[in-house]
Amino acid sequence: AYLRDTTKGWILVDSDIDDSILAKKYFVDRGWTPLSVVLPMHRLKDQLSLIGIEPEMINYIILIHTHTDHTGNLKYFPTAKIYIQCQEYEYAFQSPEKLSYARFRDDYDNRPETDWLLIDGDTNILSSLNSISIRGHTLGHQSVLVLLPSGTSIIMTDDAGDLLENYEKEILPGESVDDTVALKSIRRLKQLASLSNAHLFLCHYPILIQTLKLTPDYYD
Repeated sequence: AYLRDTTKGWILVDSDIDDSILAKKYFVDRGWTPLSVVLPMHRLKDQLSLIGIEPEMINYIILIHTHTDHTGNLKYFPTAKIYIQCQEYEYAFQSPEKLSYARFRDDYDNRPETDWLLIDGDTNILSSLNSISIRGHTLGHQSVLVLLPSGTSIIMTDDAGDLLENYEKEILPGESVDDTVALKSIRRLKQLASLSNAHLFLCHYPILIQTLKLTPDYYD
């Protein structure tokens, strides 16, 4: 997850995986059997607590997509408005179960009070924060382009490509619902990074995960 202090209030990108789910090693019944690279120091609630941020202080969440490693802590932010791509919203609530890989509907489907902000395609959320429609991994996956105060740009690619080699060799992500679209998305992210001189933050790359700054440190 990524936290940004903005003129619209605190914006959180994703809500990470729930601690109770993180404690399980395998989900054979769900067809999902990862070994976690997420350590206790990465836990979202603890990270926010370190800098004095309470859940009710989060104004918005940009939900990259609706797999449980991104939706697990939504329940702790009941007052936050959630940006989600239209296709992902439909995918999350109406798609057949065969498209439900790693998606735990109880993360978000029991939240009648949720204010969903549906966006369609590339969207300028703030002058320094843009949603980019990067489909393929799921029907409505989005990445986020961030302009830091220093002028440096980063693209939070998330699940468009898990590893560095996905971009270097244009290899499909570990899971996709549309391989053709997923490959186009990888190429688009590479092009955007080149045009905007942005760094790709590969949020599923195990090596990078262990080197990213944690609170109270920050990127400026």
